[in-house]
Amino acid sequence: MTTTRPIATARMYRRCLGAHLRAALEYEADFWILVVASIMMQATGVIFLGAVFARIPTLAGWTLAEVVLIYSLVVIAEGVGSLCFEGTWYLPWMVNQGDLDYTLVRPYPVVLQTMSGAVGLNGVGNLLTGGLLMAWSLSRVDVDWSPLRIALAVALFLSAVLIKLSVTLASTSACFWVFGASFMLPTALHQVGELAKYPVSVYSAGIRVALTVVIPFAFVSFYPAAAVLGHGQDSWVGLLTPLVAGYCVVVAGAVFRRGLRRYESSG
Repeated sequence: MTTTRPIATARMYRRCLGAHLRAALEYEADFWILVVASIMMQATGVIFLGAVFARIPTLAGWTLAEVVLIYSLVVIAEGVGSLCFEGTWYLPWMVNQGDLDYTLVRPYPVVLQTMSGAVGLNGVGNLLTGGLLMAWSLSRVDVDWSPLRIALAVALFLSAVLIKLSVTLASTSACFWVFGASFMLPTALHQVGELAKYPVSVYSAGIRVALTVVIPFAFVSFYPAAAVLGHGQDSWVGLLTPLVAGYCVVVAGAVFRRGLRRYESSG
């Protein structure tokens, strides 16, 4: 596989993604249906939170605005994944159908070809909803927004997105070992990740360990939010989010490369 310069690679990724985006936007009705549906889906979760906090003042020591911040981080990470990296979800289908063959003969990294192979328009709705929820929550929390804290928040939130994307890539890459047209592992892990929309302190010790160590979804939302807000004894753990993100990126890349060596096309 030919190695390309980072700038040229980024430009190629943008062009591939742009081509798929233009194709998807040809169907305007589908675009609006997906956007509205994703907004309604996330709004349902927010309504649930509102109903819970109408009965209790805090949830495991977290106020409504703080929990909404945790919730918004997951929604934004999902939005980025859907809009910019939706092709990752199609990897099992490409392997099963032998479509991955086309990516092997192009002078462009296979993993990037795969990730830029589709656009999820529902990501637009998730980004809009997540952005509004984050803006609302940050306007209602008592935080001293110094330049250092702003830089910390940006670094942690970007790292959180990388963790979410890496987990998705690693789970879909397992299709190189598990053959079949129907592959449910990525969807199952995505459903587990829904637990990260709420403070992990409300769960049992076993679930907390699973969300922190086994599959670090807690570093997508709970720990970064705790670090930025300076909330509780777990706030220092959030500072490890960039390290966890680096680890997840390395592991996901290694799993994909190892699986790619096992690829035998179809037939």
